[in-house]
Amino acid sequence: MTLIKSISGIRGTIGGAAGEGLTPLDIVKFTSAYGSWAVKRSGKNKIVIGRDARLSGDMVNNLVIGTLQGLGINVIDLGLSTTPTVEVAVPDEEAAGGIILTASHNPKQWNALKLLNADGEFISDADGKEVLEIAENSDFTYAGVDALGKVTKDDSYLQKHIDKILALPLVDVEAIKAADFKVVIDCVNSTGGIFVPALLKALGVNTIHELYCEPDGHFPHNPEPLPENLVALSKEVLKNRADIGIAVDPDVDRLCFVCEDGNVFGEEYTLVAVADYVLKNNKGNTVSNLSSTRALRDVTESAGGEYHAAAVGEVNVVNKMKEVGAVIGGEGNGGVIYPELHYGRDALVGIALFLTHLAKFGKPVSVLRASYPGYFISKNKITLTPEMHIDALLLKVEEKYQKQPHSTIDGLKIEFDKEWVHLRKSNTEPIIRIYSEANSETVANNLAEKIIRDIKEILNLND
Repeated sequence: MTLIKSISGIRGTIGGAAGEGLTPLDIVKFTSAYGSWAVKRSGKNKIVIGRDARLSGDMVNNLVIGTLQGLGINVIDLGLSTTPTVEVAVPDEEAAGGIILTASHNPKQWNALKLLNADGEFISDADGKEVLEIAENSDFTYAGVDALGKVTKDDSYLQKHIDKILALPLVDVEAIKAADFKVVIDCVNSTGGIFVPALLKALGVNTIHELYCEPDGHFPHNPEPLPENLVALSKEVLKNRADIGIAVDPDVDRLCFVCEDGNVFGEEYTLVAVADYVLKNNKGNTVSNLSSTRALRDVTESAGGEYHAAAVGEVNVVNKMKEVGAVIGGEGNGGVIYPELHYGRDALVGIALFLTHLAKFGKPVSVLRASYPGYFISKNKITLTPEMHIDALLLKVEEKYQKQPHSTIDGLKIEFDKEWVHLRKSNTEPIIRIYSEANSETVANNLAEKIIRDIKEILNLND
């Protein structure tokens, strides 16, 4: 059993002993701490919640709602929803914050409380630490019987979110209609199965082949939208002679595509393509995290803008975007953040902008993909064990490569001309992520393998 408390919220596996997994006691404790913090911080007495379709969602939802009511907080319950939809709803409702009940791309045994501030954005690291301290000290008081919170169910935000997307100047519904796209979607049997078809129909897409769109929480494959998990989608694209395949994760904040030839577009290039379109129409700066492809930098500089890197984590990317006035940003995991709508990863707005871009491009998806710089990222990981001291390990790797340009703002990133490797401890899993990028898959893999050998040598020395 696992319970992880981080900048990404409170995430864990369902079941087990309290404090060792995301048990009912843990859910109540952390909801109590967050609810108390949010009301005190904002002066408001309302919280928006929504959830993905995973199997534990109903149980977690009931506990969260009951706890917030017990604190005397009014609840707007969006029911089955998406992370970006809750983010949109919080400021619209003038709420103290929001909680999204989702473990994002994690398998079915996981769930989480993703915590938002009154702006509908993820709480900061400092705010997260304050919430954890409140939880640790049980520094909260429940309301008396006459002051319990009230619950309002609101299913209107599906349409409200779509309407906001359709109103964006860079979303061209007429161009998408004229392109007459044939689309296959894989929504991994979660809430994308509700939201993505509704959005596509609103955008004028008439031919939609639905794959895994029943929001029952029975994920048919690993829900992370990576190439190895999209084999069925690729087959359906070819079988139906579709123009494009679209895949989202369970809470619809990550997005990737399959080309008409069945090849994956690459989750790293979702943001690159959307940024390319935005920059063609609105000059400015871009931001992605340190583990994202260099292609965004290339596209940005070609358009006359400046690229900036942020530490991994949506809140870090958002903070950097605000700092540099970025017109588009996100993460290489298929996360698109378009501030004209809101500061959060949003697969729905990503779909609308990408399809507009594709319609105006006028050629197949594979040709669009080939128009971008050809980098390859090798994504590897090492499972952490209790005896591993990650900070000491990274220091030794840094010493070994001290003559190379490197950054320590988030783990360790080492640059080798246009190639790089990034080592960091995951916020959501007990692993060290090792990402490397080069202009060929072989070189990227070799670079990762070299660093992994270095790590193993260092660990042997430590033994």
